[in-house]
Amino acid sequence: MAARRTSRTTSAPRWEQLVLPDLEEADGAVLTPGASLEGLRVTSADISGRDLHDLVLSECELVDVLAHETDLRSARLSETRVRCLGAPVLRAGRTTLRDVELSASRLGAVELFDAELDTVLISGCKVDWLNLRGARLTDVTLRECTLTELDLGEATCERVALEDCRVQTLTMNAARCQDVDLRGLEVDSIVGLDGLRGAVIDGVQATAWAPSFADHLGIRLE
Repeated sequence: MAARRTSRTTSAPRWEQLVLPDLEEADGAVLTPGASLEGLRVTSADISGRDLHDLVLSECELVDVLAHETDLRSARLSETRVRCLGAPVLRAGRTTLRDVELSASRLGAVELFDAELDTVLISGCKVDWLNLRGARLTDVTLRECTLTELDLGEATCERVALEDCRVQTLTMNAARCQDVDLRGLEVDSIVGLDGLRGAVIDGVQATAWAPSFADHLGIRLE
């Protein structure tokens, strides 16, 4: 008797709409290294070149903020919304993002290596290089984003989805994936095909990526 095959449904990222309380308007000057801030809205601020390492934001909103070469390393953002962020270079390695929305932003090189992203929605953004190498992603959605390069090398990804996204180069070296849904991804090239183990693609993608899979496995297509 043939073995019975079992099917498994991919678990989508868990997400609830972020609802913020009434926020107090504040100037960008309140953002300082190691500060712990709650319930603030910062609008039309230029924090470029500022050292804001270890900054803690809870239930805050940042709107139309310029953050070129801003140092946000080891910062912690929770229940926070960021809209229209402009940052040709953003240094945010080892940050913690929990219940965070980032939308309608234009970003260049974004350093999020060794970061922790838990329940994060990134939507409508254009990014040159999103460096998530070594990061831990849980319940993360990228929606309607365009990226030149997305680096997930050595990252741990659980319940991650790319919806209607365009990526030129996807790097997956030594990534660990569980319930990673790539069916909404259009990609030009993939580096580190072994890192796709545990991801989900559709039939059209499987056909389009067949030459890359064959080359990786040493199979000749004639």
